Amino acid sequence: MASSVTATRTVTPARLRSVARRFATGVTVVTSRADGAPVGMTVNSFATVSLEPATVVVAVRVGSRLACAVRRSGVFAITVLAAGQTACARRFADPKRPFGAACFAEFATHPEPSTGCLVLSDGIAYFACSAHAAHRYGDHIVLIGGVTACGPLRAAPALAFADGVFTHLDTAASDDPVR
Repeated sequence: MASSVTATRTVTPARLRSVARRFATGVTVVTSRADGAPVGMTVNSFATVSLEPATVVVAVRVGSRLACAVRRSGVFAITVLAAGQTACARRFADPKRPFGAACFAEFATHPEPSTGCLVLSDGIAYFACSAHAAHRYGDHIVLIGGVTACGPLRAAPALAFADGVFTHLDTAASDDPVR
């Protein structure tokens, strides 16, 4: 069946969101620390940028608690969520979530040694980062992180987000850290 392409002259935020949501993304929780308290937020705009030097990028809303915490601490950690962690993703996406340790209370966590940021222990992988740059673009801050540590957490299918719903990939990565 042939598809048709309709040109739209004006790209509104609503139009862009409607089209972009068709692109399936992984789901992460990015954490940092502010004044000794943990801060976390669900982020699906995450990508690896370079293998050497090891670099990742995330985008977070301007003025978010996380953006402010990373600016002050200079570090962040990314946990890639597993298929069974929809409640976790929703919790850290909720603008009414509690502050500090109370936000993390329902979930198993451990501090990542090189950054001190919390990693969600039931995720499938993590990246610890030093914030190398932060660029404001529109309503987001693009954070470029130098990866100081990373690794698998457990073998499970990844949580994904597409067309406004959580789903998962049918395959799970191996626990083998060297492939």
